[in-house]
Amino acid sequence: MTAEARPAAPPLTERQEARRQGILRAGAQLAGRGGFEAVQMREVADAAGVALGTLYRYFPSKVHLLVAVMQDQLQRLRGALRRRPPAGDDAAQRVAGTLMCAFGVLQREPLLADAMVRALTFADRGVSPEVDAVSRLTTAIVLDAMGVEEPTQEQLSVVRVIEHTWHSALITWLSGRESIAQVERDIETVCGLISLPAAPR
Repeated sequence: MTAEARPAAPPLTERQEARRQGILRAGAQLAGRGGFEAVQMREVADAAGVALGTLYRYFPSKVHLLVAVMQDQLQRLRGALRRRPPAGDDAAQRVAGTLMCAFGVLQREPLLADAMVRALTFADRGVSPEVDAVSRLTTAIVLDAMGVEEPTQEQLSVVRVIEHTWHSALITWLSGRESIAQVERDIETVCGLISLPAAPR
């Protein structure tokens, strides 16, 4: 069944959600210790205390699982940023500060960060709903920092460019090709687009 034809899943019960969170924690812990290759579905099931068949009902593959882990991490980050919004004199500074805060979180667990980014890179159309959820969360985090609730199409275009730059910078940092200092310069540069006047039509 294609991603487009996949029926909407019914809401999880409290017990099912607790089981799902346990699986996400197990996957994150294994990735944090050994990266992408360390996340083997049988080991995840054992660590989460669920049957292998149960694990596959929640997550059909480790790519699904790791993309869901990234979604969970972003949800937690968004909650933390809403409780303590980034400082800055303007939207560009706040967005840059927000994205560098996210980098700071990822720096603490580089193997987990690498596993999540690899999963996003490897994701095919079957993982589209999960990847879309990660994209929507990233957009929401940037819009929160901008202080925008109903963005224009021009603003959404700028946000997409910022997201692409952030993702590219994350990949080059994880591969050792770019320092955090260069990442920060790139992020600050692209966030400057927020302050530019809209192009005339």
